[in-house]
Amino acid sequence: MKNHSALRRKTPWVLVIAMGLAYTHFAHADAQDTNQADHNSPASSVPVVVTATRTPQSLTDTLADITVLDCQALQNSGAVGLGDVLARVPGIEMSRTGGPGAATSLFIRGANNEFTAVFIDGVRVDSQNLQGGANWEAIPLGVIDHIEILRGPAAAVYGSDAIGGVVQIFTQMGQGAARPYVEMGMGSYGTSKEQAGVSGSEGAFDYALDAKHERSNGFNQIPSSPPAQNDGYTTVAGHARLGFQIDPDQRLEATLLANNLLAAYNDGYGDPAQQLFYQLRTTGLNWTSRWSDNYNTQVGVSETMNQMASPYGTYATDLRNYLFLNHWHFGLHQLTLTLERREDRLTSSSSSDPIVGTGDRSDNALALGYGLHWQQHTLQLNVRHDQDSIFGGHNTGSAAYGYAFAPHWRATVSAATGYRAPTLYEQYSQYGVASLAPQTNQNLEAGLKYENNGALFSLAAYHNKVSNLINFANSGDCQSPYGCYANVGRALLEGVTLTAQQRFQAINTHASIDLQDPKDLGSGDLLARRAKTHGVLGADTLWANWTLGGEAQASGRRFNDAANTQALGGYTLFNVYVSKPLAPDWQLLARVDNLSNKHYELASTYANPGRTLYMGLKWSPH
Repeated sequence: MKNHSALRRKTPWVLVIAMGLAYTHFAHADAQDTNQADHNSPASSVPVVVTATRTPQSLTDTLADITVLDCQALQNSGAVGLGDVLARVPGIEMSRTGGPGAATSLFIRGANNEFTAVFIDGVRVDSQNLQGGANWEAIPLGVIDHIEILRGPAAAVYGSDAIGGVVQIFTQMGQGAARPYVEMGMGSYGTSKEQAGVSGSEGAFDYALDAKHERSNGFNQIPSSPPAQNDGYTTVAGHARLGFQIDPDQRLEATLLANNLLAAYNDGYGDPAQQLFYQLRTTGLNWTSRWSDNYNTQVGVSETMNQMASPYGTYATDLRNYLFLNHWHFGLHQLTLTLERREDRLTSSSSSDPIVGTGDRSDNALALGYGLHWQQHTLQLNVRHDQDSIFGGHNTGSAAYGYAFAPHWRATVSAATGYRAPTLYEQYSQYGVASLAPQTNQNLEAGLKYENNGALFSLAAYHNKVSNLINFANSGDCQSPYGCYANVGRALLEGVTLTAQQRFQAINTHASIDLQDPKDLGSGDLLARRAKTHGVLGADTLWANWTLGGEAQASGRRFNDAANTQALGGYTLFNVYVSKPLAPDWQLLARVDNLSNKHYELASTYANPGRTLYMGLKWSPH
């Protein structure tokens, strides 16, 4: 046992060594190729992202710490949940009470789950139930085209929620001749998936439609709690994205996403299997206009319905958002002015835990942004004022500066403030206190990045202090005799994220490691279910028309509770996948996760999937 423990402690440092070797390789290559023009090497596609400023930017120009997951990376993920995919991204950890379909939390840079702002095709996804945040298990993976992940506060752009980061999810957009597809797959635990869709464009009209059904018998998620039972899930999802190009400068676009998830769970008290029913609906309508060579606008109206039903009652969040974004660009300068309104409502059918008081709120906001790119210098400034109908006004701001001190190298520094408004449950349930203040943060960050023809090395160091944390206190000014929510916590989220990717002949490699210390400033203890070290090391290659890939995903020891008395052991998972075109229109994918059949826990007493196999077949005529 002693040797196994030592191995668990040392495994993440393999990633450090790998990244050190990659850094040495980059530095050596840069010394040789400093004066070599980029066009002498194979061209690489640079993604355009919108998450940093809400306006399109080349990924190489943005000052924010951003990762993009393209459709190929999502396809290679096989039949896992969205949380599993994001947990392999630098800076993100996952906690889950069982397998896919179970309650899932994601921590960006150690921040709480509710400290991440989440959008699907620009539509904000949030919950006003309990502590809030996105229900990741209810977001269907199969309809997603690509994802942008921003690490670090962005409240000066997005308002409430973005203390830890932002996740923007984009569905497919139609283009060209009609392209239908059908995909089917089967895997361990009786998992099956069927999905079909079509996308394309005809004249000024473009479209993308998808439908998905997935089910799994699951496994016994709490082996220590009788009776033994399999906790499976069934999900049915649909998606539509429709666009109309009125003229070369005017476009209308409508989006719709719907998902029903029915997940069984063991309540831990020996009762028969219980079920949770999630409903997620997002709708959006956007009008984008180019009024001149220097001025663009976006007008958007969106709505989200997020509902969770259990044997104890139903809680439903309705969120409506109005957006008017103005974007000017004059040579080296960029300017944005945003007007935004957000409306939230929470309703409950629970007789034992009703929502009292108003049960709704609204927020009006004005945001300004300025960007400059001049020679080796890049500057981004943002300020925002939010006026909330309950707690009043709140100001946030951010400033970031980048300096390209050598070819392919850039150093950045930034400072930002942010906040998270208390949920309506935290204010108006029987445990709620209407006078709760927003949770706030102050973040300082420094970064270093090397990019050259697909090779990448980056380092981001951050110091994020969170105040007015809302925790459950033993007593307070609420209706419940068992305790109340209160602004009684403070936390410090600090650490370093290192990422690298490089191609060695026919092999593409990538690695990341997070060395962090997310702690409670009152007790000095680690925040629950967060490790000091976690990372990923992976590689893929093309061999005889086969794509072969694998990765190691490692995490250090964590604690299940805030008092740090219930330890969760570290773990290392090995995953492999292969894909191959069987014919011009057919693609085969096979993936094995947790190859060594490792037993590990992301939450105390809850088991995770053992070795799992998934095989899928996709038909998509070109």
